[in-house]
Amino acid sequence: MFSPEQIKELLKNKNVDKCSFTSITYNKAFKLQAVKKYYQEGLSPNMIFKEAGFNLNIIGRKKAKDCLVRWRRIYNKQGNKALIRENRGGHRQRVRAKIKYKDDKDKIKYLETKLAYLEEENKLLKKMKKLEKP
Repeated sequence: MFSPEQIKELLKNKNVDKCSFTSITYNKAFKLQAVKKYYQEGLSPNMIFKEAGFNLNIIGRKKAKDCLVRWRRIYNKQGNKALIRENRGGHRQRVRAKIKYKDDKDKIKYLETKLAYLEEENKLLKKMKKLEKP
């Protein structure tokens, strides 16, 4: 968790795009530069983050290593473009598979079973609500 003062300090760093109380969004160019420095210059994650102007006491000493591990994995599997692309929030909504029925009798049986289940669920919820009242 970051305090408002720590967030202000982190946002002053040119390598930070966004910062909230719980997370930091690093600049895409910084991610690529950090991975290249790790491989080409052999610098440790902490050294890379220190050189980039980060206070490791604020972000946490393990954070640099964790970020580099994740960024290197992406870089090795998918290359430069995957590393600079924003991957968060790109999940697709799940689409329910349509239920196929043999005939109308099968569909009626399914719907009756579902109705009975929902009625029992409502009864249970009503009982629970009564128990909650003082």
